[in-house]
Parts: sequence; structure tokens; C-alpha cells
Amino acid sequence: MIRHFTSTGIVAIDGAALVHWHARVQAWLAPGGHIEPNEDPVQATIREVKEETGLDVRILPTSSPPEISNLAQIITPFTVMVEDVTDEKHGPHQHIDFIYFTTPVGEAGKSGGGGRPAVPDGWHWVTRDALVSGSPLMAPDGQMVAPPEDVLKLSISALDLLEKDRASG
Repeated sequence: MIRHFTSTGIVAIDGAALVHWHARVQAWLAPGGHIEPNEDPVQATIREVKEETGLDVRILPTSSPPEISNLAQIITPFTVMVEDVTDEKHGPHQHIDFIYFTTPVGEAGKSGGGGRPAVPDGWHWVTRDALVSGSPLMAPDGQMVAPPEDVLKLSISALDLLEKDRASG
């Protein structure tokens, strides 16, 4: 089976996570995409979030790597998902998807107090309460569709980590 390496950035800020309707997949997803040649998963995540949402983000580390001085390390993802995909170009294949938690930086990251940065049309900030309840969102065709389980659980985990990150410093 053909496998492609991809990276996804769960974008979290002020009690909400960012999703959009992915027309080909027909589901609410976080920003992400294929890892380019000579690009690592962290670089791909930051690039994909910027390309799709216009937001500059930082990766929220989800673990503490060992201190090693003789080699560079890449921030480890929260998890790696194996996703079955079918498209016209490659037919059935899999995405090996590095899942990172991110939060906006710069002016967009200074919103505080429930304010969230503006995002392009089609992108939606979904609150923790809506994620926890699995509330459906209105798709472009008018149907109400809940985000998939992985998007819900990963977004909640990202919000938990962001709250812990802010509380510690």
C-alpha cells in the first residue's frame, strides 16, 4: 500500500480549537497536509497552518525529550495517526499523520479573554463545550455534521495542554 507522510496542527487558543470543512473528505478537520521533500514534520505543521489559516503558530511540546548535545532533535508529536485515504490521483492509500498541538503567536496569540484571531472564511473556532458535547456544525451544504472523534478528542487534549502551559508560565 502507498503511504504518504503528513502533519496536522491542532490550533488552540482561549478555550477553542480551529476546524474547517474539508470538501474532499466531507468532514471537519484541523489544518494539515503533506510533508514536503527536505521538510521535517514540525516545519510542515507550521507551514500548513500558515498556508491554510494565515496564522503563525508555535508547537506546544507534549513531552520532554532527553538532553542530548551531539544531535539535533525534532519536537515529538502528540501522536501519529494512520488514516485510510482514497483520491483520484493515488487511489486507496494511507496517510501517516504526525499530530502536533499549536497555538497562535505574535499579535494573534495575544488576544486573551476569549478573543480569538480572525481566520479565513470556512474556518471556525469551536469551543471546548461544543467539542466535549460533539455538537454538529453546519457544513457548506447546510447539513449539520459533528467533527469526527479524533478531531474532538485531539482538540480537547490540545486545549488541556494549552491551559496547563499557560498556568505553568
